[in-house]
Amino acid sequence: MPQEIPPQYVRSANAPQARTLIDILYATADQYPDAPAIDDGTVQLTYAELIADVEESVAWLAARGIGRGDRIGIRMPSGSYALYVSILATLATGAAYVPVDADDPEERAALVFGEAGVVGIITEAGLVRGPGSTRGWQAGRPLTRDDAWIIFTSGSTGTPKGVAVTHRNAAAFVDAEAEIFLRDNPLGPGDRVLAGLSVAFDASCEEMWLAWRHGACLVPAPRSLVRSGMDLGPWLVSRDITVVSTVPTLASLWPAEALEAVRLLIFGGEACPPELAERLAVEGREVWNTYGPTEATVVACLAPLGGGPVSIGLPLPGWDLAVVDKDGLQVGYGDVGELVIGGVGLARYLDPEKDAEKYAPMETLGWGRAYRSGDLVRLEADGLYFQGRADDQVKVGGRRIELGEVDAALVNLPGVSGGAAAVRKTATGTPLLVGYIASADPEFDIAKARKTLAESLPAALVPRLVLVDELPTRTSGKVDRNALPWPVDSAGDDSPDLDGTMGWLAGLWRDVLASPIDGPGADFFALGGGSLSAAQLVSLLREKYPQVTVADLYDHPRLGSLAGYLDELDPPPLVETRSVTPVPLTTQLIQTAAAIPLATLAGMQWVVWLALLNNVAAALHLLPWAHTVNWWVVLVGFLVFVTPLGRMGIAVFAARALLSGLEPGTYKRGGSEHLRVWLAERLGEASGAENQAGAPWLVYYARALGNRVGDGVDLHSTPPVTGMLTLGDRCSVEPEVDLTGHWIDGDLFHVGPISVGNDATIGARTTLLPGAVIGKNADVAPGSGVIGKVKAGQYWKGSPAVKSGKAHHPWPKERPGRAPIWVGMYGLTSVLLGGLPILALAAGLAVLILPVRHTHSLPEAVLPVALWTPVAAVVAMAVYAALTVIGVRLLALGLTEGYHPVRSRVGWQLWATERLMDAARNYLFPIYASLLTPWWLRILGAKVGKDTEISTALLTPKFTEVLDGAFLADDTMVASYELGGGWIHVAKATVGRRAFLGNSGITQPGRRVPDDGLVAVLSATPHKAKAGSSWLGSPPIRLRRQPTEADAVRTFHPSLRLKIMRSTVETLRIVPVMVTFGIGVAVLGVLQALAGELGWVWASLGAGLVLLNAGAIAGAIAVVAKWLMVGRIRAVEHPLWSPFVWRNEVSDTFVETVAGPWFARAASGTPVMNLWLRALGAAIGRGVWCETYWLPEADLVTLGRGATVNRGCVVQTHLFHDRIMQLDTVVLEAGATLGTHCVALPAASIGAGATVGPASLVMRGDTVPASTRWQGNPIAPWIGKKRKSGGRQKAQAA
Repeated sequence: MPQEIPPQYVRSANAPQARTLIDILYATADQYPDAPAIDDGTVQLTYAELIADVEESVAWLAARGIGRGDRIGIRMPSGSYALYVSILATLATGAAYVPVDADDPEERAALVFGEAGVVGIITEAGLVRGPGSTRGWQAGRPLTRDDAWIIFTSGSTGTPKGVAVTHRNAAAFVDAEAEIFLRDNPLGPGDRVLAGLSVAFDASCEEMWLAWRHGACLVPAPRSLVRSGMDLGPWLVSRDITVVSTVPTLASLWPAEALEAVRLLIFGGEACPPELAERLAVEGREVWNTYGPTEATVVACLAPLGGGPVSIGLPLPGWDLAVVDKDGLQVGYGDVGELVIGGVGLARYLDPEKDAEKYAPMETLGWGRAYRSGDLVRLEADGLYFQGRADDQVKVGGRRIELGEVDAALVNLPGVSGGAAAVRKTATGTPLLVGYIASADPEFDIAKARKTLAESLPAALVPRLVLVDELPTRTSGKVDRNALPWPVDSAGDDSPDLDGTMGWLAGLWRDVLASPIDGPGADFFALGGGSLSAAQLVSLLREKYPQVTVADLYDHPRLGSLAGYLDELDPPPLVETRSVTPVPLTTQLIQTAAAIPLATLAGMQWVVWLALLNNVAAALHLLPWAHTVNWWVVLVGFLVFVTPLGRMGIAVFAARALLSGLEPGTYKRGGSEHLRVWLAERLGEASGAENQAGAPWLVYYARALGNRVGDGVDLHSTPPVTGMLTLGDRCSVEPEVDLTGHWIDGDLFHVGPISVGNDATIGARTTLLPGAVIGKNADVAPGSGVIGKVKAGQYWKGSPAVKSGKAHHPWPKERPGRAPIWVGMYGLTSVLLGGLPILALAAGLAVLILPVRHTHSLPEAVLPVALWTPVAAVVAMAVYAALTVIGVRLLALGLTEGYHPVRSRVGWQLWATERLMDAARNYLFPIYASLLTPWWLRILGAKVGKDTEISTALLTPKFTEVLDGAFLADDTMVASYELGGGWIHVAKATVGRRAFLGNSGITQPGRRVPDDGLVAVLSATPHKAKAGSSWLGSPPIRLRRQPTEADAVRTFHPSLRLKIMRSTVETLRIVPVMVTFGIGVAVLGVLQALAGELGWVWASLGAGLVLLNAGAIAGAIAVVAKWLMVGRIRAVEHPLWSPFVWRNEVSDTFVETVAGPWFARAASGTPVMNLWLRALGAAIGRGVWCETYWLPEADLVTLGRGATVNRGCVVQTHLFHDRIMQLDTVVLEAGATLGTHCVALPAASIGAGATVGPASLVMRGDTVPASTRWQGNPIAPWIGKKRKSGGRQKAQAA
């Protein structure tokens, strides 16, 4: 049952009678004409004199064309009677006043007056023309619906928001307070009211009208006194002040005797410390605590103070208050929710959109207009208890913290007169929660106060305490958090005395963690350290110990242990400064020129298919303007340029010609040797060999390239064009193994042989560096990086790969027979799989044939083709998806876990399934990383739970289970088959509940990512892992981390509204598919036009230029889409369920679906790639060699002059741990290198001339020192390091 709003909170029916502020002023003046109305110390006016001055000023304003409905700016020094007469004259004219503090900067004044459109501005010098225009109405007394004032509040975005308050709102507030305050002895002519607040702050209205509603005298205080705070106390006595409305911070500075004559004291604007209330609530004085946003006319509720907890009370007569949960439903007593305000006090925003948003109807309450305050309160029968701002949240150490909650705890400390919390940053940039407290007690004990806080607050909310003389305030009188002092003297730190390495280390820990260090037993992670702070600490340690790694900190998390480890390290080797030469201009020119023949070769496939289409169209009389080609010519072209045999033949011929005489060694980057290999690889990619993994002719292709391949080899990865690979008999190479045998290191190009012995096995996604030797019968685990020699019969894993015992082959001892029938099936299936995209495209083109069948020329067909292209694109995609589903489902029939011969029915089914699933990630990219992905994988046969988030995962559906709430990031591999001894192995793999598998993470058959666990980027799932554990690296090591807290509605439990919003945005991901299909149709159209005008020979010769132009258009479209969809990307955080994340995915779909196939893959390593990445927002220096376009948020990437990013790298500028998209920069300084298949995580930095070797992971926040060499997952020094105690070297030499 929904809760009812308690009756004491619904008082709109008790609203005072409608009237205006001018009605109130004249009523008071009629009753008390001779009573003092204002006294600024120089001028004192009675009410009769005040009315005369106001009327004279109204006539003066009216003579200058100002009338009812206009807006007048007020910018005069505080403390003078003239200021208040100007305000009253503006009101009496029927205009609204728009105040700006005289001390505010000109920029703010211009902004406020411009936004409000003021006609004129009253200053000390007189009336100045404003930017607005008059309504043209005559001056006259206002109506209740007219605006009384427009006050600008500070917006959460930093832009002030104008709030307009009508006379009905304002007069109701004034009369409502009159019903409540001093009922037994009401205010009257004998009272003097302090006017100490800036008129730009809405609480100043309370001061003014407390006086003018009751016939009391308003006494303005000089601004200098208000600012000093302390000096205002004696002034209150000398000026006989009896009524004060102020903020608690200011009142805490005054001695008790300063308030002796005060009989009404009103607090507002910030939390009131109970001790202050108790001290000032003496007999004969009413003390009230008020609450109200500007948007609800100054005060919405109030409570008397004097003993007991401090409440913000019950509503004023005329106001309604509700406390609602996240679904907008009223909460019960004792519950916390957002305060929503209704009733007579509701003002409005000048911005209609903002007004419609913040004052929208509250249907769950039945309110037609309601203000959502954004304040959290606890509902009780006796009143509301303030809990902080819903949007006053900060993040410290991954935890969300309500500053208001900490403020409340600080002001409730014994002996504290004022307190405020703020987030500051340590010397290393680590956020730190600091609590500032003011106390009159000279013996105040900070350590005791901290212990008291620890009893009432969670550990993460206990701030570092700083004692200050007074808290700085803003114009409004509220605490100015930005002006709180930082850094502060740490003399009060009660940390133990530590010396030597331990003392130095403790200082670094304090800087990074912003936490007291209690001795040698202090644990870095127990004190709140996480992966980012660990990387920050290691970066600082490397200034003295450059060989230290993040893994060392995980091995030695305690202060004493880490200090001892550092003391045992050998002195670091001397580092020679490395200067890297940028890629020469001549090299870049050659690459650019080579684009034409490469594109022409690719274009020949288009010409052949187009010629085939023309012949078929002519034969079937589909198109009267078809241009036929001799069928024998088409057949020859098809065999040479379309079939795998022909394409591979071209690649082999070119590679043999280009690389003749190439020897293993180190050459100049961009030199002739490097360029020849680069060109041969581009031709190899054009051959389509990488899509033929596991096909029987891949072995023959490898041999044709000059590689030595033995008998019975299972080769499921692309062989190198260099011809320097040796594969022994019966060895097995799983998918996505890098066998290229070359990489770029700064301005050097390393190329060398790779040897795999008889019966050896290389796991998936392993990188073999030049010179790698795998002994016979050896096993290399998936995801490894092999640098040197793996001895025979041993099992090696990790990057760098290290011995992990003997190779225990789990497969059957006997080797299965040759099974030539299944060899034939592999070959036939390769052809069929290659034909699936052609079939889908044919379906799309068939749609286009219908509207152009009766056209008489190509130009006549252009318009109908353009109109039908979106439909054709959707049809093509749907057909491909349907073929994939049918294929995967049929191939799953009869599949069983266990070991099966590679050349068998089950082996063939597993291989074909993985090829289909891999191709789907490219051709059906828009389906992935979306709300559709779980449904898509369920249709394919995978078991996928609720609320899962799955990106471009490669998996075997039948053997994959993804439980509720799991997250699979980009390029994860789950339940992929394993090879060995002629056998193929598959078993169920599971991703647990709310588990996270990071980018390129691997979960092998039979393994499970634990519930609530995390397997990080480029990491492998361990054999066994406890629930909630986190793992990093290869081999996986246990990672200690703290989950990031976030709003569950925007992470794990989105509302239906958010799901609908996301679905709507994700629907746009079909647009890039239409665009890329449209570009393909346009290419066919242009080639058709060339063939018709100039003949097929010229069409063939011009095909390359046509494709290059199509690539340029595709690249430009992706750039435009990026800037339209997401604009400039900054290093911030976004929850998964937020529009930025969805729009960013749409932008990425343009990159992958439009730019990738048409431009980016072909431009790898060229200067054109650099230009395109710059257009996307990346900072790219001169002479950079970049072989990847995987810069997800290019704005956050910096590649310095001459830097190198090798193939297969991901410059990962975001992480999605705990479903929070955490964005940060990645910087490669001048000459830095990121080796093949590396991942650099957010906030990583690689110094000038430094090298990160292949198959490496640069941790989040890691800093690689300049001119040093690192390798590994996670990275470690590549030159080896050892301890004085003689421990073994942990890293191989380069």
